[in-house]
Amino acid sequence: MKYVIATHNAHKLIELQRILEPLGIEAVTDRDLGLELPEVEETGTTFAENAYLKAASACEVTGLPAIADDSGLVVDALGGRPGVYSARYGGEEATDDDRNVLLLGEMKDVPKGQRSARFISAVCCVFPNGDVLRAEGAFEGEIAYAPAGENGFGYDPIFLVGDRTSAEMSPAEKDALSHRGNALRVFSKDLAAYLAQNK
Repeated sequence: MKYVIATHNAHKLIELQRILEPLGIEAVTDRDLGLELPEVEETGTTFAENAYLKAASACEVTGLPAIADDSGLVVDALGGRPGVYSARYGGEEATDDDRNVLLLGEMKDVPKGQRSARFISAVCCVFPNGDVLRAEGAFEGEIAYAPAGENGFGYDPIFLVGDRTSAEMSPAEKDALSHRGNALRVFSKDLAAYLAQNK
């Protein structure tokens, strides 16, 4: 079963492929198909809206079922920022390290106990017949005081779960807890039911 993954984020692609493979899904990229998906303007105000925009575009271009994820970090003390702007926080040219430094700076006066945050992942699959499957997952934690860990990407080094950041977890540990893992577990059940109904 071949599905195109609508992302140009190499880290996200590896994570999606790792989680989808046990479901019997062959996750391919536009480059695997000899194509280049256009950049989709993420004009949605929610993660779910942006995931749909990316999946719908990829499905239209490739003619294959397309899976997209839109995800980000929601920090309560910052009124929900960076939210849907997580990947662009601090400007288009900002690196992961730049974004982490910016966020830690904004949180420097927030005391322990008020640093709650969560990663949210919205997964969307658009089929060539127009059918749409959606799922969401969350990963609860808090913002650390300093980065730690070498694994993961994005905000993982400053996202504290218990006494470790998600960048200090192994890929398997992170998948078992993460927003994307949680969203894809819901999605996989829904996809199995959908495929059974549409044989």
